[in-house]
Amino acid sequence: MTAALAAGFARPVFDSQAAFRAAMDALSRPGAVTALITDLTPPSPLTPAAAAIALALLDFEVSFHLAPSLAGGDVGAFLRFHTGAREVDAPQEADFVLLDLAADALDLTSFKLGEAAYPDRSATVLALVETVSRSDGPALVGPGIKGRATLGVSPLPADFAAQWQLNAARYPLGVDLLFAAPAHVLGLPRSARIVEEAR
Repeated sequence: MTAALAAGFARPVFDSQAAFRAAMDALSRPGAVTALITDLTPPSPLTPAAAAIALALLDFEVSFHLAPSLAGGDVGAFLRFHTGAREVDAPQEADFVLLDLAADALDLTSFKLGEAAYPDRSATVLALVETVSRSDGPALVGPGIKGRATLGVSPLPADFAAQWQLNAARYPLGVDLLFAAPAHVLGLPRSARIVEEAR
């Protein structure tokens, strides 16, 4: 079975560090678009940038959940083989959740939100999207943002602003989001707030 799996990083240490830095840079500068170029050719519908982030962040101590659009093919086997991470069926049990915003419903309350004593025990949600940009989206404020930034993500659920306001109100609990386009990533940590919906 493993012979048929897509290959992982060609240079595991270098490529993993590059993807990790891209993800952390995106989360530390909410709304900023970070390039993430990789030679990975992951199983569909996983995109190269999303695959690189997943391979960099998952390991044998991390559990992950795949939304329905990603669960039917080889994505789970690819991630399990290359990271040693454990796949779980229930999203509320996962440390890391992967979904496609063009195909899967988003309910931020269905994921791990952390605990009062351990707010870091929450989920990171990796959402596949078609595009990320610096314009055409809700306005953001918060740590890591000079003035205001823009959540330029497409597609984005119609009720996303309301969901995110509830998530932000739980701070320091709540989930963190990484939006992965094919070759770029945009981060939205729980500390960021939406202050103006898209026009």
